[in-house]
Amino acid sequence: MSATQLSAYRLMWIFVMFDLPVTTKAQARAATKFREYLLDEGFEKSQFSVYARFCNGKENVEAYQRRIEAHLPDKGDVHILCFTDRQYENIVRFSGQRRRRTRKNPDQLALF
Repeated sequence: MSATQLSAYRLMWIFVMFDLPVTTKAQARAATKFREYLLDEGFEKSQFSVYARFCNGKENVEAYQRRIEAHLPDKGDVHILCFTDRQYENIVRFSGQRRRRTRKNPDQLALF
């Protein structure tokens, strides 16, 4: 791959945020199944009901969006956000009252 293909403006992050009902056993099972699906797809838990994954470009992000859409639970809200790697670097994180260091982006070799 050329340097252009590995640009921080081409590499992307996909965030899936959801609020799923869990008042019945069937709803709780559906929510668990959806969370497990995201983990199986390589997403990692960022916060409760927020999962993130590093992607190699917009085409890869769009493929994940289609697969997630095919696995949506019957009820609840799911939001998908996409950021370039450069935008992700600017996320400010706090834990309690303390500012946390910016997360290190994966090494380029992680793509291979």
